[in-house]
Amino acid sequence: MPRIKVLVFSLILLLSANAMFAQLDQLMPVPKVVKPGTGKFRVTAKFVASIREKTPTRADDGVRRFLQRLDGRTGLNIPDFPNTISFPVDGLNVLIDHPGELKLHEDESYILVITPSRMMLEAVTDIGALRGMETVLQLLSVDGEGFYFPACRIEDAPRFPWRGLLIDVCRHWQPMDVIKRNLDGMAAMKLNVFHWHLSEDQGFRIESKKFPRLHQMGSNGDYFTQEQVKEVIAYADARGIRVVPEFDIPGHSTAWFVGHPELASAPGPYAIEKKFGVFDPAMNPANETTYKFLDEFLTEMCALFPDEYFHIGGDENEGKQWEKNAEVNQLKKDKGLADNHAVQAYFNQRLLEILTENRKRMVGWDEILQPSMPTNIVIQSWRGKEALIKAANAGYDVMLSSGYYIDLCQSASFHYGHDPLPADVVLDAKAKAHVLGGEATMWAELVSPETIDSRIWPRTCAIAERLWSPAEVKDVADMYRRLAKVSLNLEELGLTHLRYAEVLMRRALAGETTGPLRTLCAVIGPLQGYKRHGQGIAYSTETPLTRLPDMCVPDPELPREFGRAVDEFLAKSDPIQGMVVKNWLDVFRNNHKELENQAANAPAIRPMLPISQQLQDLSTVGIGLLDMLEKGQSDAARKDQYRLTIEKARTPVQECEIQIVDAVAKIWDKGK
Repeated sequence: MPRIKVLVFSLILLLSANAMFAQLDQLMPVPKVVKPGTGKFRVTAKFVASIREKTPTRADDGVRRFLQRLDGRTGLNIPDFPNTISFPVDGLNVLIDHPGELKLHEDESYILVITPSRMMLEAVTDIGALRGMETVLQLLSVDGEGFYFPACRIEDAPRFPWRGLLIDVCRHWQPMDVIKRNLDGMAAMKLNVFHWHLSEDQGFRIESKKFPRLHQMGSNGDYFTQEQVKEVIAYADARGIRVVPEFDIPGHSTAWFVGHPELASAPGPYAIEKKFGVFDPAMNPANETTYKFLDEFLTEMCALFPDEYFHIGGDENEGKQWEKNAEVNQLKKDKGLADNHAVQAYFNQRLLEILTENRKRMVGWDEILQPSMPTNIVIQSWRGKEALIKAANAGYDVMLSSGYYIDLCQSASFHYGHDPLPADVVLDAKAKAHVLGGEATMWAELVSPETIDSRIWPRTCAIAERLWSPAEVKDVADMYRRLAKVSLNLEELGLTHLRYAEVLMRRALAGETTGPLRTLCAVIGPLQGYKRHGQGIAYSTETPLTRLPDMCVPDPELPREFGRAVDEFLAKSDPIQGMVVKNWLDVFRNNHKELENQAANAPAIRPMLPISQQLQDLSTVGIGLLDMLEKGQSDAARKDQYRLTIEKARTPVQECEIQIVDAVAKIWDKGK
């Protein structure tokens, strides 16, 4: 078997072993208290579950889903939940005090006790029971005798009450199946707020029966009907997840104006934007017609969405149309509004009146925080922790998204290191109580329904743990160890983050085997931050998202493993680790020729050859450096040439970068 296949197969076996031999130290998010017990509860085809509750709750369907997933993992043909079985049973027993409400600060705690003869899950609410069942599924383990749950006692509750995921369905349309499978992923990771970004410059994505031109003219036909919205809300409710809608105004609102140009601060006509960025169009805050329209529209939407919280966006309005609008300038004079920030605060106050009349609490991005705004609004901080601290000290409820922008393809460790309440934060107890939690944000400029899961998972699991688990849970290496297992388990929910790349690769290779391209993608990643823009392609809603950066996952595992091997080799001069490093470098060096041969019959992968060549050159340098270290050689001229090759390997190609460059540079440094 070729060496690449041996190494990849070994990695797959390692991951599979981690997946099958789950124990108490595999849980994610880490529970509040975990106490190991003695013995094992064996899982057989006779496994049953029962519920004791005062009234039927969402936990009934939760138990059914639990049993289906358990059956899918074990293949034991476990019977469905009968709903009439006695309590307790020699299986999973769920004890619930009362149905939970989908509201902020609802009790999500649970206590799980597993003995060799019985499993007891006790929760104040059915929502807590759902959280506990996810923990039970993570505990499923295997040995030579079969499947079992380890004996233990777990006492658990979330650290923060607001643990969210934003999905933007506007810049690139994301249909129902994307939403549902990600709601399942959220439930598995104990996230409890789905933030649904429904309007943007690139699309208005919800049916309005009062103003049908909004979705008819502003969506290109891709929008959710109100019946579909109700279906999503019910689906989320069954999983203990709140749904908070966002309609971004006064800026980011071009799609509104396609059907209703009278709302804009400059005359039309308008067209749905295809490109991305911050655009000039903004609603006219000086026209009473705007508020009459918004009153009717927001009242319609408030009736559709039951959650207490309603997001109005409010970000990135540069006020360029306002500066040129005579009505807006007159409004400034009449109301004594000093600048555009004050104008937007006036606009937001008018919105607040509408939402308050509909018994909703306003949520908005940093920009809505102005001195004139009352403290009963919620600030979502995206520009940095300083904004969060400022808002909390001023008495506003706040949540953190800075550091959780998962669309930027940063590492799980980067997100894991951002805490809404880090140990060094300067806030008194009263201000700390205003910090509700945080949200991961999946902005959709560079994702399609095919690729979106890979940008959400598994890295959002690290954010979920940061928001659920105790603050002292912060070991990065341990997080990655558990993340590998959780990522595999998420596949059973229909999430495509692990298998989507093979689909794109097969398409690009026109029938060729994917091995060489898979090897390349294993050690490169899409450019992080906003660097992918401005690399030569002017991205728009029409740009195909099927190229190399779309095939590559953020934060790939192999570069971390390679980097650890390099560190161990350099720290201990360990010849075994040195051999591991050299073997991988040999694989990467030889891979280029195979990919080059495939490119003869697959034109779509030819643009990838320059970065493949860079990887070959970098790997050749790495092997040369290892040989020099092994032989104790010193060749200044050759090392200087090696340095130039290493630096060249940092040059992005096709919006991707090689992620083992720093590790090879460490080998170069060792030989100085």
